[in-house]
Amino acid sequence: MATWKFVVSDPESRRSGQKEAEQNKAAGLLGKKIGDEFSGDMIELNGYTLKITGGSDRDGFPMYPSLEGIGRRKLLISDTPGFHPKIKGQRKRKHVRGNTISADIMQINCKVVKKGSKPFDEIFPKKEKPKEEKKEETKPVEHKKEKIEEVKNEEASGGEGIQNQS
Repeated sequence: MATWKFVVSDPESRRSGQKEAEQNKAAGLLGKKIGDEFSGDMIELNGYTLKITGGSDRDGFPMYPSLEGIGRRKLLISDTPGFHPKIKGQRKRKHVRGNTISADIMQINCKVVKKGSKPFDEIFPKKEKPKEEKKEETKPVEHKKEKIEEVKNEEASGGEGIQNQS
């Protein structure tokens, strides 16, 4: 069976982390809608209560909160998720997924409503970026004036550097 990827965000620390779980272990989520709460025990977050905020299906189409059901439809939308208008009042017809979790959903976004015994930072530790040593390569900077003077000098000395083909 397929796996679900859970993106869990903590509003207090403004951090997020990812967990993966088999669909058969978290089968209790099938039929839940955006805005519903569930126990974090399903995805090994003991004591946590999580709220579903969105997600996307296997083809990358986002779940749309106001579209009931599990199907995919093409809607005329003017706001997120799925569309970020560049002009005020702009609308676009886009494919979106319904607001109910089904077997086609691959990613589920959720946020922490109630914390458990283990701190969030301990479950999802910060990834430290390796520090790269900066290599200092200095190249001489040639200015346009210097190049023009070189060309003039070559022309004055006989035009060895630049030859016109006639």
